Amino acid sequence: MRLRLAVFTKNLTNPAYGAARLGAERAAAALGAEVLHFVPKKGDDPQEQIELVDQALALLPRPDAFVFSPVHASKVDAAVRRIAAAGIPMVGFVNPIDAATMVSYVSSDDYRLALAIANYLFSHLQGHGQVLIVTGPVDSVTSLARLRGFRDAASQHPGITITGVIAGDYVRDLARERTAQWLQANPGPQACLVANDIMAIGVLDALDAAGHKAAVVGVNAIPQAVAAIAAGRMLATADFNAMQIACLAAECAVRHLRGEEVPVTIELPVQIVDGGNYRQWDQPYAQRPVITLEKLRSKT
Repeated sequence: MRLRLAVFTKNLTNPAYGAARLGAERAAAALGAEVLHFVPKKGDDPQEQIELVDQALALLPRPDAFVFSPVHASKVDAAVRRIAAAGIPMVGFVNPIDAATMVSYVSSDDYRLALAIANYLFSHLQGHGQVLIVTGPVDSVTSLARLRGFRDAASQHPGITITGVIAGDYVRDLARERTAQWLQANPGPQACLVANDIMAIGVLDALDAAGHKAAVVGVNAIPQAVAAIAAGRMLATADFNAMQIACLAAECAVRHLRGEEVPVTIELPVQIVDGGNYRQWDQPYAQRPVITLEKLRSKT
C-alpha cells in the first residue's frame, strides 16, 4: 500500500496555496506516495481546520504523516497535539508549529522577504515618497512578520512616509475594495507595499479604476503577478515559493517514513522578481522547476 500524506493548506482563494498543493502532489508522485488534501472552505478558519484534522484522524487507515500549515499561530494547537498523541509524524510548512514536535519545518523567512522587497521599492523611489501598506489578516503569522519587515525597512529611510495601513486579508476582492475606499478618502500614494501578490492584483485593480499610478510590489511570485510585471503594471515581487516549500515538506515526510534522515529545518533564499529577470518565473506552476532534497543538499 502506498504511503498516504494528509496535506493541510489554509484556503482555496490564495493561488500560492494552490501551488503548495501542486508541490506536495509533485513530490508524492515522484516518490510513489499519495496525497489527501484538507482545505477549509472558509479560508483560514481555525475551527474548520480543527474539524478537518479530526476527519483525517478518523480515516481508516489513518494517514501515515501530516504535512501541515496551521491557519493560526495558536488556535489549532489542540488539534496538532491530537495528531502527535496519535503517533503520526508531522512536517510543518509556511508557518512554525510549537504545539508538538515536527519532523521537519520548511519555509521562507517572511521578515527577510518583506525587508528585501520593501528596500527594493524604496530604492526605486530614491528614498522619498508616500507609501500605502496593504497587510494580510491582522493575526496572521506571515502577515505580522511581513508588516514588521515593511516597517523596519521604512524606519531606515527618513524620506519614506507610511501614509496608511489597511488589511486586505490575503484576498484580491477585499484588497481592491479597501484600497478603493482608502483612495477615495486620501491623496494617492506614490507606491503600495503589499503583503502578498493576490492582494497586489486587487490593489492594481483599485488604482486602475481610480486612474491613479503608483509603484506596486508584493510577495509570492504568483503567475498573475509575474504577468503584471511583464506588462509593466507591477514593479516587483519577492518569491515566497509555496510550491517548492510544500514539495520539500512532502518529500521530508515520505523520506522520514522510509527511515531516512531529513533536515530539521529548511529555509529557502530570498529572491526578487522584477522586469529584469521575470522570465525565469513566467510560466504556469506545473511547468516551474522544483528541487529535491538531494539537489538542495548539493547546493549547500
